[in-house]
Amino acid sequence: MIPHHARRLLTVAAFSCLAGPLGADDGPFPSSDSGLQAEFLGRIRALNAPSAPIDLYSDERQADLDGIARQEDLFDPSSPGFGPEGVPSIALLIGPDCPDCDVALSELRQISQDLGIRVAVLDTTATDNAATMAALGLDILPSYVMRDRLIRGHMPAFVLHRYLTDTGG
Repeated sequence: MIPHHARRLLTVAAFSCLAGPLGADDGPFPSSDSGLQAEFLGRIRALNAPSAPIDLYSDERQADLDGIARQEDLFDPSSPGFGPEGVPSIALLIGPDCPDCDVALSELRQISQDLGIRVAVLDTTATDNAATMAALGLDILPSYVMRDRLIRGHMPAFVLHRYLTDTGG
């Protein structure tokens, strides 16, 4: 595999060979060989094509989604919380000695009113909520759980708002 900088150097060298003297029309290929020239240029450009992006976190993301799916009680309509009746859009895990938990609750109350969503509030002093938190690999309070993501630690309201209104596009 050719390193990225070497590909660029090869591209520059190839185009330099094709340039010919100043004022020349044909370059190194006679005009009758324009098909050959186009093929050659196409191959040189292909060497410089960007490689496909690598998703380094796809396995972790899938593990998070699988963990969330196993914790269906997070989105139980009868979970303690606030907002309109129905299935919670987000679950907030709170606990003692958590100064950011009050801020998170306040921000989510406003978001709940703005968006008309239900928020589940789960206190980790309850054994089952602490077990849920541990099963999800969360170790910081507050933590947030949505059907498509886990968030460790306090998240600014504008970010949560965007996540809750994002349609995946």
